[in-house]
Amino acid sequence: MSTDTPASAPAESPAERYLAVQRSDEFAGLRRALRGFVFPMTVAFFLWYALYVILSAYARGFMGTKLFGNVNVALVFGLLQFVSTFVIAWLYARFADRRIDPVADRIRAEIGEVTHDDSPRG
Repeated sequence: MSTDTPASAPAESPAERYLAVQRSDEFAGLRRALRGFVFPMTVAFFLWYALYVILSAYARGFMGTKLFGNVNVALVFGLLQFVSTFVIAWLYARFADRRIDPVADRIRAEIGEVTHDDSPRG
C-alpha cells in the first residue's frame, strides 16, 4: 500500500520557498523599482558632492565669495550637502511607502501564510 498522497508528500523547505519568491515576477518588479530609485539618486548625489569638491579645489575664488557677514559660497554648498542628504532620505521614505512597502508586505504575507500553514498542530 502506497503512502505517497499529497498529505504525506515532503513539505517544501523554507529555503526552497524563499528561492521561489526570489524567482517570482513580483519580487523582480520590487527589485527593479528599488534600483530605479536608488541608482539614479546615488549618481545624482555623487555628482552634486563631486561638484562641491571640484569647486572647492579649483574655483577657490568663487567658493570664497562672501555672501553676507562671514558666510561664503563654500559654507552654503557644504550646508546644502546636509540638506540634500535629508531630502533624499525623505524622498526615499515617500517612495518606499508608496511603491516598495505594499509589494514587500504582500510577499511577506504570502511567505508567512505558507510558513505558518505547515507548522505542527497540537
